[in-house]
Amino acid sequence: MATFTVVVGDPESGTSYQLEAEDQDANRFLGRSIGEEVEGDSVGLDGYTLEITGGSDEAGRPLNDSVAGATLREVLMTGRQTGYKPSRDGERRRITVRGREVSDAVAQVNAAIVDRGETDVEELLGLEDGEDADDE
Repeated sequence: MATFTVVVGDPESGTSYQLEAEDQDANRFLGRSIGEEVEGDSVGLDGYTLEITGGSDEAGRPLNDSVAGATLREVLMTGRQTGYKPSRDGERRRITVRGREVSDAVAQVNAAIVDRGETDVEELLGLEDGEDADDE
């Protein structure tokens, strides 16, 4: 069974949340590509819709939206791209990246909130109560 760390970014507040998706919930991400939408129920955000924005595999190789499928590929990169930051003008380098599709080899999935539910994110994740308990 697949297990992912899902990093959910909230564009309104600028915060991100690391959540776990295991078994059935992780299966909702399998076969999806960068740019596709997933229901937030799989990570405890009921009523929210998340868009997959990227990710990485267990070795830290990033998902690249220009590579089809879920396999590893060596891509000649020019200019700044996901997984490559050139140190000088005109520099090119062959970088190993994973395709844009989420598979069992992916360890982390990055997502952003697209549609919001009625309840606040902190309330759904139980973060508001934890902060109050620490203050006492």
